[in-house]
Amino acid sequence: MNKNAPEILALRMDIEREVKRRIRTPYDFEFLTGVVWERLHEHISPTTLKRLWGYIEGADTTRRTTLCLLSQFLGYADWEAYLAALASRTDVESEAFAGEGLNIDDLQAGDCIEVTWLPNRRCVFRYEGNTRFLVTEAKNAKLHVGDRFETACFLIGKPMYIDRLVRGDNPPTAYVAGAKNGLLTVRKL
Repeated sequence: MNKNAPEILALRMDIEREVKRRIRTPYDFEFLTGVVWERLHEHISPTTLKRLWGYIEGADTTRRTTLCLLSQFLGYADWEAYLAALASRTDVESEAFAGEGLNIDDLQAGDCIEVTWLPNRRCVFRYEGNTRFLVTEAKNAKLHVGDRFETACFLIGKPMYIDRLVRGDNPPTAYVAGAKNGLLTVRKL
């Protein structure tokens, strides 16, 4: 299964909730390997976990055996049992994202997007293809020129959710711009 699938993201969040810790650093992956061993007496490589969390580049898909092991860690019989439980959960909130703005399906590699949000933030991003963007201009924002990230859409009035934000040699992180009021403007340059 693709490691960016919503089910995989839910699995990661559930594991972090179970161990009461965000998994972000090399030490966190070592810690999780140890906790899995203590609970199940099964070994899972820190490198496998780093790939699954997107901390390092690697395979875009995750083996079923890895997903089963992590599902068992959460108390399920296997991956399919976890998926069945996930589908029936009521704690999952959903909202359709619709509105004025830009979807990456409407972009070609090299296109530039300008976005603004409160109080006085402005950035320009160059689309690099495959949901990836490069920050080419940043004014009054926590994003910096040269940052790289992934996102799927830019909608006016909705927050801009950024995944795999990479700055220099730092590990990838997530970021949200316009969390309270969303984006003010979105335009293709």
